[in-house]
Amino acid sequence: MIEIHSKKLRFDYYSWPKAKELASQKGSTLVWPFGATEQHGPHLPLITDTFFAENILKEVLERLPIELPIWMLPSQSIGFSPEHLGFPGTLSISANLMIELVTEIGQQLAEIGITRLVLFNAHGGQIGLLQAVARQLRVECPSMAVLPCFLWSGVQSLNELIPDKEVEEGLHAALAETSLMLSFDGDLVGNERPFSKEEESCVENDTKVPFGWSLEGAAPCAWLTKDISDTGVIGDSRGANKQLGDSLRNALLDHWTKLFLSLMESNWPNFDYK
Repeated sequence: MIEIHSKKLRFDYYSWPKAKELASQKGSTLVWPFGATEQHGPHLPLITDTFFAENILKEVLERLPIELPIWMLPSQSIGFSPEHLGFPGTLSISANLMIELVTEIGQQLAEIGITRLVLFNAHGGQIGLLQAVARQLRVECPSMAVLPCFLWSGVQSLNELIPDKEVEEGLHAALAETSLMLSFDGDLVGNERPFSKEEESCVENDTKVPFGWSLEGAAPCAWLTKDISDTGVIGDSRGANKQLGDSLRNALLDHWTKLFLSLMESNWPNFDYK
């Protein structure tokens, strides 16, 4: 059940005359949460990424002054997740369909006068895709700024909370995501605490990762989860706990509250066509 205050933050809960009025405000900003419906190991729900994007965003917007012209759109809960298709329950749309979807919705938002569209994404597998479509949409809709963001990017305090090895290798359903879900709703977290055994399998198969290369990073590899994990987990969830999840949650909330507040208090990007 969506609470009354939360309804005021949801653009789709207004009538069309009110939506027209809101969109015409100087600096009108819509935030579109992006997640996925994909496996997150045997212990986390398919909706994990969407759940994080939507709930972190809702809490952030509730922290902002109510008079700021910023609202959220309904979440895009099925994303680009081909890397996880080897696991039942995962649903994925093609890259072309994602580009068409974001482009068409973006064009419609630009037509009613929205100043900024923030793509607030919590699924690491579609970061590059959303960056590409944002640039394309910016070309096609010059009156609207498009800002593709990733939930976990730029949060400096994460390095203080998560061990270096897990920051580098805990890519999916591991320590951070499991702990964060425990903070939100422990009933959604199973009892298992799986961990990937990538290093062992690499040695056994004589496929040790060469120097300078990695699954993610400066010189990455286009990996599929089933190639490197039997459980769907990439990283180590064994140390996950609610206390760590609460700290991660606060770090994310503080970071994005600061960023959205600074954005809304500015005229950046300066596409002042109104």
